[in-house]
Amino acid sequence: MTAVRQDAWSAEDDLILAEVTLRHIREGSTQLTAFEEVGERIGRTAAACGFRWNSCVRKRYESAIQVAKAQRQKRNYLKKQPHSPGNVAIAGLAAPETEENLYKNENFSEESLSIDAVIRFLKNWKGSLQDNGRQLRMLEKQLQEKEQELAMLREENERLSHQVNEVQTDYRVVNDDYKALIQIMDRARRLAFLNEEEEEKSKFKMDANGNLERME
Repeated sequence: MTAVRQDAWSAEDDLILAEVTLRHIREGSTQLTAFEEVGERIGRTAAACGFRWNSCVRKRYESAIQVAKAQRQKRNYLKKQPHSPGNVAIAGLAAPETEENLYKNENFSEESLSIDAVIRFLKNWKGSLQDNGRQLRMLEKQLQEKEQELAMLREENERLSHQVNEVQTDYRVVNDDYKALIQIMDRARRLAFLNEEEEEKSKFKMDANGNLERME
């Protein structure tokens, strides 16, 4: 027989946690307040209730949470509407009723409020998805443009790098040719100087006494 932990959560505990938390969400209260109330009812700490809600129970009531939030928005909206007796119809429509009057209306029920809230929530959610879709498509288009621009810049960089390599090669060739030309000119200058010396020497001759005399 399987042993049951003393602190194990029962289905009834989970149900109480869900009912109280959803009520607090619907009424505009905080979840911490809901956890404190549940803890007092079932003899647990608020932290334990919060952990149980976030780790397990919340996943089973996602739809109910959205409905509760929509009902909270509806209540807040109705509370902001004027409800003085002197209000008159505008453009053929009656002035908005207060939340109290709406619940007194025999044709209005909590069920209809939930359905209206869910419909409005789904419409808003659809609009948000459409807006997000348009923004996503715009971002994808911008990304494609940036990728194309990057590809063009890479091609331009490769082309310029090739040109730089060619210019560097031409510079080395010209520099080598210049050095070779300087060496040739230097050798030619030395040869010309030696030829001049030989010519100067050939204009003189030595006589019998060992003296140099210029030849005419």
